[in-house]
Amino acid sequence: MYSFLHQFLTIRQAFLLRFTIWLIAVASVAGGIPFTARAQQHEGYSGSVRTHGEGISSIPVSYSRDFLIIQLGHDVWSGLPSGVSTRGWNRDFNIALLYDFPFQQSHFSFALGLGVSTSNVFFKNLTLNIADSTSSQLSFTSDSKYNKYKIATTYLEIPLEFRFRQVAQNANRGFKVALGAKLGLNTDAHAKGKRVVAGFPEVEKFKTRRFFNPYRVAATARIGWGNFNLYGSYSLTPLFRQNTGLDVHTYSIGLCLSGL
Repeated sequence: MYSFLHQFLTIRQAFLLRFTIWLIAVASVAGGIPFTARAQQHEGYSGSVRTHGEGISSIPVSYSRDFLIIQLGHDVWSGLPSGVSTRGWNRDFNIALLYDFPFQQSHFSFALGLGVSTSNVFFKNLTLNIADSTSSQLSFTSDSKYNKYKIATTYLEIPLEFRFRQVAQNANRGFKVALGAKLGLNTDAHAKGKRVVAGFPEVEKFKTRRFFNPYRVAATARIGWGNFNLYGSYSLTPLFRQNTGLDVHTYSIGLCLSGL
């Protein structure tokens, strides 16, 4: 059993799995920890701290800063050759923890964190020759042997955002918008095809990062109300390395759940 698990999980996959579990665990702990705020009575202050008389009061405050962000959406490859298109729902999934740095007594803040992003883009009757170790050029080939065929990528990312919240002290309420960027490091890239041979399902997987740009810089945006948002991102850097014959940029749109 140990040998099977060892073969099934590569070092990178095991690391990303542990990292994702760590993100969720830390977010869960952080979400349940109240903090004590101290503030002097101030006319016009809209925070959650209450004062009594002329003194200073110290009370627990429920404060949400969008510490955890989970996104699920659709990926699009722009710049594909004529006659080449993707099919179906190309899944984009992102999870990140961001620490929020609010500007004093303001509806604006800055956030910085760490996250993981995965993408699965599907093609019909087409394959990409990333398994070709003799060629420096990428090209699509008509091939109907696979029932399903996809290109998958994974990035370790540093997201940053400039944020506006209608309710400054609670990101779980009111209108909010965020503009930012993500700096990513490619940690996995592979092609995967599924087909039926002699009545039995067969899966072929070709794992290589040789053709893929090792870094990614993407512009991001979120807009929504309370815990629910729409998000979008656009890659400013190409998906593949220069001189591979393909100049593909990716963009994503989808739904975002934020909180804690």
